[in-house]
Amino acid sequence: MKQALMLLALLIMSAMSPALAAGKWVATPYAPARVVFDFYLDDPQKIGSALYWVRSLMNPLLEAPYNNSPEDLNIVVVIHGTEIVTVATKNAAKYQEAVDRMRYYADLGVSFKVCGQAAEDFGYKLADFQDFIEVVPNAITELAHWQQQGYALITPQVLEKKFDIESIR
Repeated sequence: MKQALMLLALLIMSAMSPALAAGKWVATPYAPARVVFDFYLDDPQKIGSALYWVRSLMNPLLEAPYNNSPEDLNIVVVIHGTEIVTVATKNAAKYQEAVDRMRYYADLGVSFKVCGQAAEDFGYKLADFQDFIEVVPNAITELAHWQQQGYALITPQVLEKKFDIESIR
């Protein structure tokens, strides 16, 4: 009798487990973003992946159920690593796709700021940058400034992709 009850309990639990194992969609009540991105990349080619972080923040907030307008979002990108070369006008052809994406985001209200000290290290002057770039005295001070204004800090982690989704799914 005890074994029969145990078997019955196992059958009931196994029948219920698919329903209990299903995930649940939750629409977190996001407020319009106030974010500063810290771009400090070891390879200028990684700028494209870092810009996906900007897209990943903006797209859900601009779409249903949030439907924010771009003007509702306050997004600043501080550039101070090797990716600084991507916004130098002399490199526009080499990094055209990234420049086009940054210009698109800038047109939506995203501010792109380059560290003046890094620009100097690279031998760049104000006239060397794309027209949507603002040069600030120092990246670290700029990041602290925006955080003191209540902006959340996001530092993109751009890693080498070792596995395709299908092989690890």
